[in-house]
Amino acid sequence: MADVEARERKILVAVDEGEESTYALSWCLKNVISENSKDTLTLLYAKPPRAVYTALDGTGYLFSSDIMATMERYSNEVADCVVEKAKRACKEVKDVKVETRVEYGDPRDVICQMAEKLGVDMLVMGSHGYGLIKRAFLGSVSNHCAQNVKCPVLIVKRPTSTAGNK
Repeated sequence: MADVEARERKILVAVDEGEESTYALSWCLKNVISENSKDTLTLLYAKPPRAVYTALDGTGYLFSSDIMATMERYSNEVADCVVEKAKRACKEVKDVKVETRVEYGDPRDVICQMAEKLGVDMLVMGSHGYGLIKRAFLGSVSNHCAQNVKCPVLIVKRPTSTAGNK
């Protein structure tokens, strides 16, 4: 049993702006990471690429370089904010090593590629809980990753709000 506790696992946690990924991270910290663990958590934020057409507004005019720079700055600030919030949540757990990565690209591809590149033992991610129609159009990132990564994938669903029920 001592071997299991002393084992150093690499756990990749996909984070984004949504409450689902925040919940998945906190669930992971409470239920997967044990006290005095030697695990390393890698917090991964996949920054979606700017589509080529974003330089054009609806009328076909090009956005100025100032507007494009502002959009890029905002995108970087969002990434920094998400990663910092996730790092703060991890500080509640003692002795867990935390690394952060911000990678560019489609989250489905980025998460799968980083899981393989880092040789992680587990991937943890939230589920947005889209319905069948929305998922058919948007594609499920968690489903894609579950089908394509080699390591175990833990998909954490956020409980539905029970504020109205007593």
